[in-house]
Amino acid sequence: MKSSLIKAVFLGLILSAHSIDAQVQTVDNSKKMEWFSNAKLGIFIHWGIYSVNGISESWSFFNNYINHENYMKQLNGFSASKYQPEQWVNLIKESGAKYAIITTKHHDGVSLWNSGAEKATTIPQNSLAKKDVLSPFVSALKKSGLKTGLYFSLPDWSHPYYDINTRTKKRYELKNDPKRWQNFISYYQGQLNELSTLYLPDLLWFDGDWEHTSEEWEAAQTLDLLKKYNSNIIINSRLNHHGDYDTPEQGIPVIPPQNPYWELCYTMNDSWGYQPFDKNYKTSNMIVRTLADVISMGGNLLLDIGPRSDGTIPEEQIEILKNLGRWTSKNQHAIYETTRGIPFENYKGKSSLSTSKKSLFLYLEEAKNLTKIYGVLTKPLSVKIIGDLSAVVTMDYNAEKTLTLNFSKVKFDKDVTVAELTFETPPAFLNDFKKEKHSLPEILENKNTQEAVYDIANALNYDQNLVTHEGLTQDGLDMKIKKTSKTNPETIEWISKHAEALFETGKGLPAGHYPGMSALSKDRQTLYLFVEGVPTGSIALKGIKNEIARIRVVGEGTILPHTIYNKLYWSDRPGIIYIDVPKEKLDKQMTVIAVLLNKPLELYRENVGAIENNL
Repeated sequence: MKSSLIKAVFLGLILSAHSIDAQVQTVDNSKKMEWFSNAKLGIFIHWGIYSVNGISESWSFFNNYINHENYMKQLNGFSASKYQPEQWVNLIKESGAKYAIITTKHHDGVSLWNSGAEKATTIPQNSLAKKDVLSPFVSALKKSGLKTGLYFSLPDWSHPYYDINTRTKKRYELKNDPKRWQNFISYYQGQLNELSTLYLPDLLWFDGDWEHTSEEWEAAQTLDLLKKYNSNIIINSRLNHHGDYDTPEQGIPVIPPQNPYWELCYTMNDSWGYQPFDKNYKTSNMIVRTLADVISMGGNLLLDIGPRSDGTIPEEQIEILKNLGRWTSKNQHAIYETTRGIPFENYKGKSSLSTSKKSLFLYLEEAKNLTKIYGVLTKPLSVKIIGDLSAVVTMDYNAEKTLTLNFSKVKFDKDVTVAELTFETPPAFLNDFKKEKHSLPEILENKNTQEAVYDIANALNYDQNLVTHEGLTQDGLDMKIKKTSKTNPETIEWISKHAEALFETGKGLPAGHYPGMSALSKDRQTLYLFVEGVPTGSIALKGIKNEIARIRVVGEGTILPHTIYNKLYWSDRPGIIYIDVPKEKLDKQMTVIAVLLNKPLELYRENVGAIENNL
């Protein structure tokens, strides 16, 4: 018995020590990741010889769109003749980014710095530029106070020691020539030694780990090597499970990644590097709203630019960065040092919390008179619009713990307006408020038509259809809805006009797909979007697997165009759908958009990971 007790105590001490050690590691990692978590915006730079012809970086020869010899001839055209790294850094800093990550070497194996690694192909030694183009950029970056990130490709499809050459061609099998593979390991780890010694990066952004296992890459050894230079080095997720944070690519997540640290790497058009004929740029408004979306989910946005071979940055990209800077400068208090926002069930929009949790930020993508937050246990001390001291926001807090904010005296930002709610202590939010119901007669007697319509749409979003069994007809004519002397005729008129979206419709989209209220038709083949106020840009829909048959304005029939961005033809991951609604077609109470699908609604809610293919 005594022996068993001693063993138990000893085992408990071991487990306790392990637990403490785990806690220390967690604390250390949290401390290391603090700057990254607070940064929210970084700039990715894809710059290499592929900008000479304006073709896909590395993949163009890997996929046999151009042979390797002709691809490498671009070295003769890479001049960097107008390259001004200080101007790059000034623009990056103006955008509001807190760090930058540049491609030191892509899969084509061309190094921007003067690498002394065996058989390395470099810009200083092998290109028209005849100079190290990485060092002056990193130097300017460090002088500016921004954090330094270096992209590094694990594969090197041009190097004679690497096994893979193109999609259809291999140099050798590892098992048949292990010594040659070890030569490659020495080569790539030697280059990482160089980068660590020369530039002391804060972050290393690996890519291409899918081509080999962690053991084959000797990933653990590589991580140990990097930590010798910087014990707090941050590594992305692409070193075969040895990274600190996740890197979803292109597709904006519908549900936030489980990892508390993550970063969406995202192009402005459809290309990473400079491609002169790719004019499919997202608007500045879309980019700002994407940043707000990412912030609301607790992540970072790594926005990509692709300079020309002479070192100049395309004008479209400069414009986007400058508009980002306008917005981040105005709203920095609601961007940096924030955490994931409140549940969609409590607020139908994008939000975040300050690190103290005493400030709640609402990202408003439309000019509207009101919004509601449900299940708020404590009333805010104040509400203000960030960057506009003259704006007046009034609030009403009722016994049902619903907070109504009135924005009728607010001048809205052209992209995203941010409202800050300040609390004395971190607020708590109920999750059972959906049980609360407003009767239809009560709603119909509300003199504020917009609020009445809001309540009808919100109830419908949660499968509480207040009108179908209360006299509504399918076409809105000859309705039998009971009216009294206090019934608001404008609300009745809105119900009649939008009967299609209300008659026998049910629960709308779950969190993440649309930052607003919605409903589904009985056959689940028509999605109804409730559009509040005047949107600042195109309406955005994420994670819809279906094809779109037609989109129109409910109640008046106008057919609307839509554009899909970030849809990769070889992936089942849906792109983001943007719908343009002309201002003259907006309903003064609330507009409803019908999205007709090719079949019953199918949603994509999987975690968005790294893209491991690029056909």
